[in-house]
Amino acid sequence: MQYAENILETIGNTPLVKLNKITKDLPSLCLAKVETFNPGNSVKDRMAVKMIEDAEAQGLLKPGGTIIEGTSGNTGMGLALAAIVKGYKLICVIADKQSQEKIDILRAVGAEVVVCPTAVEPEDPRSYYSVSKRLAEETPNAWYVNQYDNPSNAKAHYESTGPEIWEQTDGKITHFVVGVGTGGTISGVGKYLKEQNPNIKIWGIDTYGSVFKKYHETGIFDENEIYPYITEGIGEDILPKNVNFDVIDGFEKVTDKDAAIYTRKLAIEEGLFMGNSAGAAIKGLLQLKDEFGPDDVVVVLFHDSGTRYVGKFFNDKWMAEQGFIEE
Repeated sequence: MQYAENILETIGNTPLVKLNKITKDLPSLCLAKVETFNPGNSVKDRMAVKMIEDAEAQGLLKPGGTIIEGTSGNTGMGLALAAIVKGYKLICVIADKQSQEKIDILRAVGAEVVVCPTAVEPEDPRSYYSVSKRLAEETPNAWYVNQYDNPSNAKAHYESTGPEIWEQTDGKITHFVVGVGTGGTISGVGKYLKEQNPNIKIWGIDTYGSVFKKYHETGIFDENEIYPYITEGIGEDILPKNVNFDVIDGFEKVTDKDAAIYTRKLAIEEGLFMGNSAGAAIKGLLQLKDEFGPDDVVVVLFHDSGTRYVGKFFNDKWMAEQGFIEE
């Protein structure tokens, strides 16, 4: 009989799917690493379990403890699945720009959800960074995950996502393209791939309102670059320790509107019902077309599922209100 001992054993080994219509004008083979096949429907399941297992091994997370994390939703889902299996409580702190679906899903899997304002400085006591830290200090037997600076985040992708992509492409991958938020995925995968072949190019997709691109190119953390944006799951107004700029060859910025429209295009043209960061990733890949040649194998990673965004990016009324489509 073939079965998993629990839901956590089904994480990983997600498929590579060839893109056809949406990349028809590109000279190279374009493959999508579709992370929605994980049980929590996102790439974050990988690092959520790794961070918990490492915290247990280090004695930071004790039996019956409470896990506390600031999340845009997907890490929270991965943590929730692990908390259920392992017997922990979970408190997720989330910014109010995230979709209602994400909040509802977290509550559905037993997490307590605290919602904080988006449009405040990271140091502001109301920010989801600050609230997470405060709750961790106030809650007995609590462990603060801190996915932004927790090295187990990138390590999970170095140990699983990177090797999977290398094996699935038979070592023929030439470019890896992915949206950057905490930096764990791009840094872990990028480090692994460059160890196999230093000529592989690693491209991060950024959004307007985020600091990554300018910092990578100039070394300047420019606060004038920071302003609120709609795209979910990528970009930052801080520099997470998990972002290893040394393994990243470049960043490409994508507008909120393009990210939203291409999220819908993926569903309509490829049957890939993905989240908002996938729309940004595929548009960024198309903007980078001059980087690719006919013999190249380009892998783009799609983080999460469209089910998290039905009320926003897949809702005509909401899209029209943002000025992304006409009524």
